[in-house]
Amino acid sequence: MSLKVSVITITYNSAETLEQTILSVTNQTYNNIEYIIVDGKSTDSTLSIVERHKDKISKVISEKDKGLYDALNKGIDLATGDIIAILHSDDFYINENVIQKYVDVFTKQNCEAVYSDLYYVDRKNTDKITRKWKSGNYKPGSFLNGWMPPHPTFFVKKELYSEFGKFNLDFKTAADYELMLRFIHKNKIKLGYLPEYTVKMRVGGQSNESVKNRVNANMEDRKAWEVNGLKPRFYTLWLKPLRKISQFL
Repeated sequence: MSLKVSVITITYNSAETLEQTILSVTNQTYNNIEYIIVDGKSTDSTLSIVERHKDKISKVISEKDKGLYDALNKGIDLATGDIIAILHSDDFYINENVIQKYVDVFTKQNCEAVYSDLYYVDRKNTDKITRKWKSGNYKPGSFLNGWMPPHPTFFVKKELYSEFGKFNLDFKTAADYELMLRFIHKNKIKLGYLPEYTVKMRVGGQSNESVKNRVNANMEDRKAWEVNGLKPRFYTLWLKPLRKISQFL
């Protein structure tokens, strides 16, 4: 029996980009997908777009939430798949074979989570690549050297959320980093790598909008180590943003 993959998209006034996100999921060749949309009470035409595709969307809720990570936790609670993937409403899968390739890695390598590579693209012209996040193979201790995988490429066995917890709502911008640090570095899950670009992300993420936000994100990165009882090296949190320079080359 094939593994069931739950894909979660959270939305709030996402009409500008949502349809491309939806189609990138519903056009996948893999046929055992549960698609969940968690909306934060949008006031634009987001829900009309969802309605147009309702025959291929498994579950939809629209209600006020406490922010991005609260909405993601709601989606995780709704998910019934063996594997959970998160695809934000600004992002989309690069082709229709992505989920099949992930399932192949999970099956062949008996992984608990799998990650891949990501393109940053221009918000208006998604054919224009502005950065390339090539993750590379994970080695134990990589987080100490500022490494992390791109979160939109991080597919996780559902059971890990039950065992190690969901997103920590004490974080504003770095809950994804904290969760991956907790799963991969602290709890040493079995991790697989799909060495391909699988997701396109439009530029303009919350933690990268300004210098102030970047400083705040760096402070949250430090907090991520503290709440897990972990100690970074003196250079760890400096290397993390510095590693991004190579993504522009």
